[in-house]
Amino acid sequence: MFNYNQCIERYKNDYGIKKALRNKELYFIEKGVYSFKKFESDLDILTFKYPKAVLTSKSAFYYHGLSDVIPDLYYLAVDRDGSKIRDSRVKPIYEKKQLLNVGVIEMSYGSSLLSVYDKERLLIELIRNKGKLPYDYYKEILGRYREITSELDVERIEKYALSFPKSNRIFNVLYTEVF
Repeated sequence: MFNYNQCIERYKNDYGIKKALRNKELYFIEKGVYSFKKFESDLDILTFKYPKAVLTSKSAFYYHGLSDVIPDLYYLAVDRDGSKIRDSRVKPIYEKKQLLNVGVIEMSYGSSLLSVYDKERLLIELIRNKGKLPYDYYKEILGRYREITSELDVERIEKYALSFPKSNRIFNVLYTEVF
């Protein structure tokens, strides 16, 4: 995928871009997004448009296989001091800059490469947002975490927990409900 400026570099000017579009060498996907392919997935488009965003919450739980529920929106964690996302496909989660990249990994999903939180960070997110999630959904994911406790890096979870406000509450839930 390409943005408009990248297309200008490749096709030299607006006329060159329009000619490539007419000849079907290039396709207009949506405002500011062009591709050699006629169709692109919403996931690929959003990761292209928001390269500093991190998949979190319901989206990340789904892509990690911690939930079977396909989210109706893409949950993206972004810097709270950065540009606001106004996209009907996205539920932005505004995070403090110093916490935004804690636990970020690159993950392949189909043909997409995603920036997503690791399972340890997602466990912290699950606990932090316990009151905002439907009870059954919370319990489903918590149950999945209980099944994979041996795969989790407990030291990493503890390190992450210390980075967040109300870490005592996070530790209490970790050791009473998960481990």
